[in-house]
Amino acid sequence: MAKALKIDLEKCVGCRTCEMVCSAKHEGIISPFRSRIKIVREKEWEGVPMACTQCEDPQCAAICPVKAVSRDEKMGVVKIDYDKCIGCRMCVAACPFGAMNFDSVTKRVSKCDLCDGDPECVKFCFYKALTYVDESELATDKRRGTAKILSDLVRKPVEVTQVKK
Repeated sequence: MAKALKIDLEKCVGCRTCEMVCSAKHEGIISPFRSRIKIVREKEWEGVPMACTQCEDPQCAAICPVKAVSRDEKMGVVKIDYDKCIGCRMCVAACPFGAMNFDSVTKRVSKCDLCDGDPECVKFCFYKALTYVDESELATDKRRGTAKILSDLVRKPVEVTQVKK
């Protein structure tokens, strides 16, 4: 069964450790700018980890003019064949999640490859915001979360006001 990177936004504190270990593993240097996972910061958020979602029908692969991006069905990972890649960055533009990156140092695209089934970011996430789980668990957790929200809405006491005659 394919596995996926699960991101728990409730647990992430935006420490950027995932970015550092990712860049160290893949690029041999600690540099958040060269990481394949990115912490996105917004005013109202501490930080949100963003990584390739390993789409079932990846737009990055569909648009690649030389077919350098493809999905490895066995691993469930979208991979880049650097022997074919021409660096046109069409995949970066096509990704709806902004998960494809362009490394200005190496002049090539990069994305999360789940470290070939042993994600380094998961090992070093002190807050357990990142876990590596069976793909089916992602859907189950999402359903549970949605069910809780709906349940809370249904069970929320309704304030009734009386009108005097």
